Amino acid sequence: MLIAQISDPHVRPAGQLYQGVVDSNRMFEEAIAHLHGLDRRPDLVLLTGDLVDEGRPDEYAEVRTRLAKLDIPYLVIAGNHDERENFRAAFADHAYLPRTGALHYCVDEHPVRIVALDSCIPGLHHGGVDAEGLAWLQRTLQADRKKPTLLMLHHPPFMSGIPYMDAYRYMDTAPLEAIVRGAGNVERVLCGHVHRTMLRRWAGTVVCSCPSSTTEIALQLKADAAPASYLGRPGCMLHLWDEAHGMVSHVSHIGAMAGPYPFA
Repeated sequence: MLIAQISDPHVRPAGQLYQGVVDSNRMFEEAIAHLHGLDRRPDLVLLTGDLVDEGRPDEYAEVRTRLAKLDIPYLVIAGNHDERENFRAAFADHAYLPRTGALHYCVDEHPVRIVALDSCIPGLHHGGVDAEGLAWLQRTLQADRKKPTLLMLHHPPFMSGIPYMDAYRYMDTAPLEAIVRGAGNVERVLCGHVHRTMLRRWAGTVVCSCPSSTTEIALQLKADAAPASYLGRPGCMLHLWDEAHGMVSHVSHIGAMAGPYPFA
C-alpha cells in the first residue's frame, strides 16, 4: 500500500496570497498534480492539517474546489490554523469525521489502519489532547494490537530545536507517549505543523513530519533565533507499506527535476 501525505497547504480565498507573497492555492494544485504524476499511484492521501490559513468558510470552499481534482481517496485532519466547526462543515460528506466534539477517528478498511488524533486546542496554536481524547486513543489502539497502524496528528510530539516552532509544539507528551508505546504496532506517527521533514525515534516507533506544500520554516537552532520562513522546494511524503518488509517513508519533492533525467 502506498500512502501519500500532504500537509500545511494554507489555502487562501480566491485571489489572495499566503502571507501576502506566496500563491499557496496554486501550489496546492501542483501538489495534487504531483501525486497524479507519480510512477505509482498512491492508494490513499492523508492531509495532516492547516488546510487553510484563517479557518474561513471561503477558504474551505477553495480547498474543496481543488480537492475535487484529486482522484485518489483522501482523509483529513485539522491543524491549528483550521477552525474546527468550519472544517467539520466543509467536510460534512466525510462520514468518518465525528459530528460533534474533537475530530478523532479511525479508518480500518485498508491494509494499514489509520488513526487520527485531533491535537488542536481551539483558539490556541500549540497542541495537546485532553483526558477524554487520550482515553479514546487508548481504546482504539488496544482494539487491535496486531494490524499495522499509522497515527496521524497535526503537532509533532517532540522538541525540534527550532525555538519559534517549539513554542507551539504538542505540550505534555508523556501521557501520549505511554499510550503509543503500549500499543506496539504503530508503524509511524505522521505530523505536519513544522513545514519541514523531521524524524525522531519516539514511543517505540518513528515520528515523521511532512514538509509544507507552500513555505518552509527556516532551520535555525539558536535559542534566540527570530521566526523566519522562505519559499523552498515544496514536498510531500510517500509511505510505502509492504507486509514482508514493513514501512519505508520517502520525501517526494514537488516541481520540475533539475538536469536531464535519468542521468547517464
